[in-house]
Parts: sequence; structure tokens; C-alpha cells
Amino acid sequence: MAKKPAKATMISHGIAAQNRKARFNYTITETIEAGIVLKGAEVKSLRLGRATIAEAFAAERDGELWLLNSYIPEYQGGVLSRFDTRAPRKLLLHKKQIEKFLGAVAREGATLVPLDIHFNTRGCAKVTLGLGEGKKSVDKRHAIADRDWQRDKARLLRNKGRGDY
Repeated sequence: MAKKPAKATMISHGIAAQNRKARFNYTITETIEAGIVLKGAEVKSLRLGRATIAEAFAAERDGELWLLNSYIPEYQGGVLSRFDTRAPRKLLLHKKQIEKFLGAVAREGATLVPLDIHFNTRGCAKVTLGLGEGKKSVDKRHAIADRDWQRDKARLLRNKGRGDY
């Protein structure tokens, strides 16, 4: 008897895509949650957790915020509608929030970095944006050293009772 193939699990709420390098490359000073305008097939593809936002960023066009260079692959579930995988996607924020963040970008030279795309408890797709300033290589080396020390410290504490230091 042949086994049935496992059905792909869809994400109803939780993280669909995450930019893990963002907090390493940028010092995030402030975060905000924004809605995102998607087509039906894009939502289905996101629910499979196949999106990538590693190179993505948010920018202003005509007074609105757009998510640029994010990759959402085409949904392969028999849908006839095709979409551009790297199309700019509109972010939904209040006018005052947009002005606040664009003012900070213009004033301080910061960048709006997407930290993750997730589904809230109601099932709506949201993007967590972070206002970040680029880290210098010295800061990155310091972060690596801190991370290594924390890992070594945890290892030492875990093996403390065994006698092998």
C-alpha cells in the first residue's frame, strides 16, 4: 500500500516570512505593524511560508509606503492568475504614521526594514517594519563576540556538574 503524500500545512496565524539578518545588520530603534495589499494567489503562497524578505525594503512613492524587492513565489495549486513575484506591494498605514517614519528616514538617514510578514489572529497578512540605522563592522564583530560568549557560557553552565570543563 502506497502512503498518501502529506498535505502541505497552511499557516492560519503566525510568521510566514522572517528577515533574520535585519537585527544583525541594523540597529532597530522603532517598529510598526502595517497591512499589506496582496492578491489571492499571493496570500495562498504566503500561507505556505515560502516568501523571502531578506533583500526587501520599504520606500515612499507618491506619499504612500511600498514594500519593494520582496519575493513571493507563484502558488502552484492550480490557480490560473499569475503575478509578478517581485512586484512592489502597497503597505497600509495611517497618514500620520507614514509622515512620522518618512520624516525619520529623511532626517536621520535611517532605513525602513521589513522584519517579518505574519498573519494576525484574524488571519490578515501584516508586515512588521523596523526603523533601522546600519551597523558598522565593529558593532557587528561585537555582536558576534557577545553571541559566542553567551553560547559558551550556556555550555559551561550546562556541563558544570559533570566535571568536564
